Amino acid sequence: MTAPIPRDIPDLPAIPRTHALLLSSVPASAVVTPARRPLAAVLRLLLAGTAAAGVTLALLLGSPLRVLSHFAIQSNILLALVALLSARRAWTARRPLPAALTGAALLYVTITGLVYHLLLADAATPFSVTGTATAPTGWHLAAGQLIHTVTPTAAVLDWLLLTPPGRLRLRRAVTWMIYPVAYLALSLTRAQLIPVGTPGRYLYPFFDVEAHGYKHALANALLLGLSFYALAVLLVALDHVRPNPISRRLKTGFRLGPPVG
Repeated sequence: MTAPIPRDIPDLPAIPRTHALLLSSVPASAVVTPARRPLAAVLRLLLAGTAAAGVTLALLLGSPLRVLSHFAIQSNILLALVALLSARRAWTARRPLPAALTGAALLYVTITGLVYHLLLADAATPFSVTGTATAPTGWHLAAGQLIHTVTPTAAVLDWLLLTPPGRLRLRRAVTWMIYPVAYLALSLTRAQLIPVGTPGRYLYPFFDVEAHGYKHALANALLLGLSFYALAVLLVALDHVRPNPISRRLKTGFRLGPPVG
């Protein structure tokens, strides 16, 4: 004996909607196979070698402790390490280094080149070392050109020709200023530990308190700091307006940036 089938089946209650579906964006690296960039790896390896060669030559020609105290030497060492790591990642198709790190290396080595050519090597400025007893010659001149001219120029070309744009962020500009400010403080502290009148007490003439006094030396430091910050902002702005030299179109018609750089 079976139970009678009811003629009218009551409507089932609606299932309450607890939340709305959220759209999620999938990064290109999750759907596009990472590609090796052997040319970029080789060129960045050459960049690291150039920076290392300049630093090594300077160390062989002078007192290692004093040479390593220069901002130019430290910026070249940082660039060499960053370029070496970037070359390895490009060769093995890994994700690029954080833009905060690569941007800092680019900024510091650009500062090295600009300060040398606009202040130290220009005979028209009061801080020029051209034509004085401290003017570099011979192998010293070769090391100086590698550190202050060749390496900064190569770093800027690497940024313009081998790096996708739009990665630098304006909020990093303030963070990048921590190192120059710390270097200024350490440089002035170092000078206080060296007897007055000792040659090379101040590594850079615009920080020479003996020649200019504390007031002018700190004013020079303030002007340089503001100029460095303006340069950092300029690099970020240029990074967002420059064309992408390594963009490519896939068959889908979407333009995707390279997964590694």
